[in-house]
Amino acid sequence: MPGNNRHSKHNTAYRGQRDYSILPRSPSEALEPDRAPEPPRGNKQRPQHPVIAFLHRLMTFLVIMAICAAGAVYYVRHQFEQQGPLNYPTVFVVARDEGVKTIARHLEEQGIINDRWTFRIASYYFKYDDKIKAGEYSIRANATIRNVLDELVKGKSIGHHITIAEGLTSYQIVERLRGNPDLVGDIDEIPAEGSMLPDTYAFERGTSRTDLIRRMQGVQKKFLEELWQSRAKGLPLATPEDALNLAAIVEKESSLADERRHVAAVYLNRLRKGMLLQADPTIVYGVTKGQGSLGRPIRRSELDNRENPYNTYRHKGLPPTPIANPGRDAIIAVLNPDQSSDLYFVANGTGGHEFAATLEDHNRNVAKWRRFLKEQHEDEEDEAAAKAPAPAPAPAAAGMASIGLDKLPLAEIPLPQRKPHR
Repeated sequence: MPGNNRHSKHNTAYRGQRDYSILPRSPSEALEPDRAPEPPRGNKQRPQHPVIAFLHRLMTFLVIMAICAAGAVYYVRHQFEQQGPLNYPTVFVVARDEGVKTIARHLEEQGIINDRWTFRIASYYFKYDDKIKAGEYSIRANATIRNVLDELVKGKSIGHHITIAEGLTSYQIVERLRGNPDLVGDIDEIPAEGSMLPDTYAFERGTSRTDLIRRMQGVQKKFLEELWQSRAKGLPLATPEDALNLAAIVEKESSLADERRHVAAVYLNRLRKGMLLQADPTIVYGVTKGQGSLGRPIRRSELDNRENPYNTYRHKGLPPTPIANPGRDAIIAVLNPDQSSDLYFVANGTGGHEFAATLEDHNRNVAKWRRFLKEQHEDEEDEAAAKAPAPAPAPAAAGMASIGLDKLPLAEIPLPQRKPHR
């Protein structure tokens, strides 16, 4: 088969030439790429070890996390030091038992800070989360989160104060507490008379009224107990409660600080001798039940009323309870009185009193006081007559005569109620 051999050689000679017997059927087919050549033998990649692959992935993750953390730190620091959105000073209230989460939310809701999360993160980072104290805080305009956090941690909250004057009854104190809008809670019952120490008390907004009463009672008890230990010898007082009882009377009777010890000495001398105290404020307390002032002079019928247990004109000794809440000075005066033998005193018209050791001297002082009142009454009448238009003449009433002020019963004369006089 010589023909076939020749053909075979011819094909061998042109092995490197393109075989034009196979032509593309269309131009698009001509543009299609030839099949990629197979990779040369011996260059095939070996598969990575599982540990190395894990480490590669771990490093990649850590790098990404580091970048994110750096971005977060930058954001938090920027928010922490950035001026706040508040354009004016304001007051922020931290209620009792509020946590950082609630505080941060309230700060953001009130427009004081931009980002509650930055506040929370900073609180935990600086370990301030358990150091923020309840109270009212003054926040300046454009305060940063750092400024706000520092202000809350310092605990210098805006102070509220309430002043309880000496000589107020427990009922009057309760009414004052109920009228204070910065206190919360109701008062179920009136505290015992004399159990609270009058003073100016600082408190935080939202303080319970009951808690403040307990505080006032605790201060009173401690003060009285300490002073009782250093009391003068020979006092006719059996217990600290007796001292508090008498101090309430001294508080209501004496308006001048330098007279309190003298007034206390008078009442202590009367107790020693078994005399009636004859303290007008006790009658007033029995009539009003401590709910206010009498608003008029004491009547003779009230002086004679034995049904009033607080009537020291008819009942010997101290009244059943204190008639008010005495202050420190009155308690000190009772436990450390002046050395005096006086048993009486009466007002002198200048805010003070005239003291006397005998009834005779006291009666002279009372007469002097009545003359003063009469002159004062006449001066007031003359002044009123000068201002009033002249009345039309009227026929004189037969059998009518003016009654002088000095002829009126004692209880009908508008005297300051400060005068053991019998």
